[in-house]
Amino acid sequence: MFPKEFQYASPRSVQETVQLLNRFGTEAKILAGGQSLIPLMKLRIASPKYLIDINRIRDLEYVRESGEFLLIGALTRHHTLERSELVKDKVPILSETASSIGDPQVRNLGTIGGSIVHSDPAGDWGATMIALRASFNVKSLRGERSLDSDHIFSDTLTSSLSPDELLTEISIPIPPRDRSGGAYEKFERKVGDFATVGAAVQITLDKAKKAFEKIGIGLTSVAPTSMRARRAEESLLGRDVTLANLDEAATIASEEARPIDDVLRGSAEFKRAMTKVFLKRALIKAAGRAGVIEIE
Repeated sequence: MFPKEFQYASPRSVQETVQLLNRFGTEAKILAGGQSLIPLMKLRIASPKYLIDINRIRDLEYVRESGEFLLIGALTRHHTLERSELVKDKVPILSETASSIGDPQVRNLGTIGGSIVHSDPAGDWGATMIALRASFNVKSLRGERSLDSDHIFSDTLTSSLSPDELLTEISIPIPPRDRSGGAYEKFERKVGDFATVGAAVQITLDKAKKAFEKIGIGLTSVAPTSMRARRAEESLLGRDVTLANLDEAATIASEEARPIDDVLRGSAEFKRAMTKVFLKRALIKAAGRAGVIEIE
């Protein structure tokens, strides 16, 4: 199939983009990487009257360090985050997550901002953003505001941005270098597929590297949106890094999850079981990267 007829605009600045969004509202869609939007338009699941292509706004494509934060422009490609030495040094879970997305074509064209605003609960970035406690800067003619990772996802394929708002930047707190670790573990039917289940973990240990000082857990594909496993986080905070504690947290997260039966990827019961397995793997890997030599 072919998309329905639409009007095309290619602004060269954020200001011009938000003016167009203010003018066209819900009738417009932003084209960033296009790896999700274009297939939906071809199937006529999405049929915007106006397509606003932001790929000429080079100011939205960057990765840089600013104080205690890593700043990422919304138009930054997955491939850039996968290969960036700054990312690997400061927040390596971002590189690991990026490397798991789709195939090389998708990673070369797709953008982190487009993926987040698309808000697919099976998308990989959502869980990692939650685990990292990311924040998101959005702009409109009305001004500028920031959304945190607990509030960026509203519903399936629906972000919390208003129709006249543009995501411009993602801000990531840089974890302490010597006692932090992160991991993203993904269960997929085949390489490049959407996740059947995904688990992102970012931890900081106490100075003795024995107990959890901070922890973030995000889950992929087990709820209407990417979700935070709050009770699992709380079960580990302040407790020692032991296999028993990790197993308990993974069990709690599987109970928090709200998966649905899926002809292609299995039953809700199966997905809960895989949530436990893959979250425990992520916790063990993150703990090792944080400096835990052996988990008893």
